[in-house]
Amino acid sequence: MEEKPRPTWQIILRSGILGGGIAAYLCLVGLVEAFSERFLIGSFLTLGEVMLVTGILIAGLLTARELKDNKILATGSSLLSGVVSSLPLILLIFITMLFVLRPEILGATYNLRDMFVNLSPELVEILTLGQGLDNLALGILLLILLSALMSLLGAAFVLLPRRWSLGLISGIAWVLVIGIFSDTVSQIVRQVAGQGMIRVIFVNEALTPQAAVIIFAIAFVTGFFSVHTRIQTRWEGIPQTQQSRTRMILLLAAFGFLLVLPWVVGLFLSQALFTVGLFVMMCLGLNIVVGYAGLLDLGYVAFFAFGAYTMGILTTTGSLGRGGLNFWMAIPFCILVGVVWGLILGFPVLRLRGDYLAIVTLGFGEIIRILALSDWLAPFEGGAQGVLHIPYPNFLGIIFDSPQYMYYVVIAGGLIAAFVTIRLRESRLGRQWMAMREDEDVAEAMGINLVQTKLLAFAIGASFGALAGGVWAARLGNIFPHSFNLLISINALAVIIIGGMGSIPGVIIGALVLVGMPELLREFTEYRYLMYGILLIIMMLVRPEGLLPEATRRRELHTGEDENFEPVSQQPVGSDR
Repeated sequence: MEEKPRPTWQIILRSGILGGGIAAYLCLVGLVEAFSERFLIGSFLTLGEVMLVTGILIAGLLTARELKDNKILATGSSLLSGVVSSLPLILLIFITMLFVLRPEILGATYNLRDMFVNLSPELVEILTLGQGLDNLALGILLLILLSALMSLLGAAFVLLPRRWSLGLISGIAWVLVIGIFSDTVSQIVRQVAGQGMIRVIFVNEALTPQAAVIIFAIAFVTGFFSVHTRIQTRWEGIPQTQQSRTRMILLLAAFGFLLVLPWVVGLFLSQALFTVGLFVMMCLGLNIVVGYAGLLDLGYVAFFAFGAYTMGILTTTGSLGRGGLNFWMAIPFCILVGVVWGLILGFPVLRLRGDYLAIVTLGFGEIIRILALSDWLAPFEGGAQGVLHIPYPNFLGIIFDSPQYMYYVVIAGGLIAAFVTIRLRESRLGRQWMAMREDEDVAEAMGINLVQTKLLAFAIGASFGALAGGVWAARLGNIFPHSFNLLISINALAVIIIGGMGSIPGVIIGALVLVGMPELLREFTEYRYLMYGILLIIMMLVRPEGLLPEATRRRELHTGEDENFEPVSQQPVGSDR
């Protein structure tokens, strides 16, 4: 039985209240007022204003998506949904006026601002577009007009032809991204083009209007012509030899870009890239355990700690020095220690699955952290004082004492880890892991040795975590037990889930989003994690399979949604390719 379409008035009311509710919430938590001084373009568009209209844009987009079969009706309904979106904001204006600014009108005996600290005169100024209480009627009228126009802009993303909508979205997105990350972009421009170009593009950390128009035009044209179906059709028509040559050229270009990147972006971004690369290296190992084998490991930080302490003890020049080795000689021992402890963890959990496995591995990680803090092991690993004076890597007389040099170490480690992971995924062992992930009983009935397969997953995954820990210890020079808390395991698991479990490109994208983005959002102080969390919630609702999911997981979550999606032919798990 087909579901009846909702009435138009219900769509307008629902979308409008949702959009207005989002805008009112951002006002109440203080985001709109806090960032009203953060200009994005010249001196007339602030980040606070962008946050204010974001919910209204969403209202127009949702309305148009529901009524897109009738474009005239969708356009008019989107305008009305924008008007409805302004109603919660108008209510917020009157509440602020009657219970904060002029309580004597109603004879109120308390100030509502004691509960909602962000109900302020400045917020009223923003919501009335600078008119304030002196011209309240005009301010409310301007707010309604702005809401209607912004809702119409959101509808344009759906109602315009695909080329135009892609160009519009691309242009707006690039202007906003460069405006928000103007400090980071200005560092890159200064490194590449010098201080003179900074004055042309930015003024007081905001884009100049001329630069904003140029960026919008370039991004619009790029989005307008980025029709993926045509590109794919042309690519399929190219001979195989030419495709291979093109791939090789693109691969070499990407490799050259990675080599020069740290010297282009500067010290701060190089450190951020180092952290991202470190998590990529670590999460590629966890991806084997969780993404390939389906074994939920919440104690992965323990292997990271083993690698770091092994590097510290074998190379430190302090009192804990045991081996007197350099970085390159100690790295194989870090990997070996990770493998051994991966096997040690694997044996007790062979019969556990799901939540029980997660609890045991969580306990394992906490046990290792507490042991690192204990006085019992302090003569061997430093106890609460940690391991100090770990030397930097040295290669041909070059000391890797800066983020730009250490960037190359994590790039090399990440490439090796990615290569090994790809080869394992395509091997018989990789297919055994994936079969075990889907159903352990069926996999065992097909002749797969679950004991051996699980142990190999834990051991190989742990080796990558220990490798990342060794590199991290060499970069910091000092390590302490408090650095190896549960949050590292949670972050690593979140990278895999957000990027797409079982997907190597997903691990890279997930690390860029979850690790690199907070580093770039440091200027937003205490609000960065709020925005970060909101974006994650939206992403998980829109793309629960992750940003770049593995094909199998994508099919599982979207079965029946895409009629043109053809399943991949199955091969016997125990056979060679």
